[in-house]
Amino acid sequence: MISNPTPQRALRGHMPQRPTPRAATTGEHHAQLAGRLTLRDRWLARMLHEHKVFTTQQIVELCYPTMRAANHRLLNLFKWRVVDRFQPFVSSGTAPMHYVLDIAGSVALAYEDGLDPKQLGYRHEDAIGIAHSLRLAHTVGVNGVFTSLVALSRRPGARGRLTAWWSELRCGRLFGDMVRPDAYGRWREDGHQIEFFLEFDFGTEDLGKLARKLHGYEKLAIATGITTPVLVWLPTNRRETNVLTALADALSQLDRPALVPVATSAADVAGVAGEDNPAVARWLPISGPASRRPGRLRLVELARFWPHVAPPTAVQSSTSAQAQQAPADLAAPDPHPPPLPTSHFRKVTP
Repeated sequence: MISNPTPQRALRGHMPQRPTPRAATTGEHHAQLAGRLTLRDRWLARMLHEHKVFTTQQIVELCYPTMRAANHRLLNLFKWRVVDRFQPFVSSGTAPMHYVLDIAGSVALAYEDGLDPKQLGYRHEDAIGIAHSLRLAHTVGVNGVFTSLVALSRRPGARGRLTAWWSELRCGRLFGDMVRPDAYGRWREDGHQIEFFLEFDFGTEDLGKLARKLHGYEKLAIATGITTPVLVWLPTNRRETNVLTALADALSQLDRPALVPVATSAADVAGVAGEDNPAVARWLPISGPASRRPGRLRLVELARFWPHVAPPTAVQSSTSAQAQQAPADLAAPDPHPPPLPTSHFRKVTP
């Protein structure tokens, strides 16, 4: 007979203690954070402000060496209300933890840039509300394409590097009167560089609506004088086949189709080394020289396939973006984390 049973409450792990929303904005709390937040912590907060939400795996791809190291640091950031987290419901198995920016993180970013926190327009209800958004999977999918490129860039001996990454919200502020891409990126490899807009499709968008976006990209190219390729990421090869026809028809109706280079790829492309690797030979150009049928190309090879596409320099792109962004808008963060500090102590060998 068990005379002293263990209470049920003792069988559960306790929730980490966190300051209240009011306490997380006080000077006392931020004085404590000043000695705790590293450069990488502050950079991650900026990335969450820009791109809304990351899964734990995506954060590992961005800036941590292992899942264990990421979970250990993210727990502290969660306790300090720099980030918040949630797990969406899935019908089978367990969804990964998703992270968003929290109150203390947004206030720290504002003060770091000399802004009033109210100018950022941050609301915790909106940040954590993405947990219920019907676009959550879409946002995570778009971010996954770019975190994969960052992970490739961080590998030892990497030949390629993601040099720019703008969110859908930033693209909407800059180009929304003509087109609203899901993201903008710039990839450099082997001395070549290509910038692109990403259209991420889950197979639910109407084909006609997707094809009509090409008219907006043509208007944007004419207005800016910059020809920027459009990359369409699709869920299946079957969906890609249908989209190819719709996009080819839309291109034929443009006045200047050369201004809208388009390539597609599917998540299940056969024979691709690394399903989620956006840099490998998986992109199928729709537009280009009629005499050339190259098949699927690597991301950097698209720059050579479209020789008339001359992307602006990083300085020109950043200057143009800063000229158009709102006064209280934070600049787009570097897609790569700041380097870890080196130790001042050297190991003495006998």
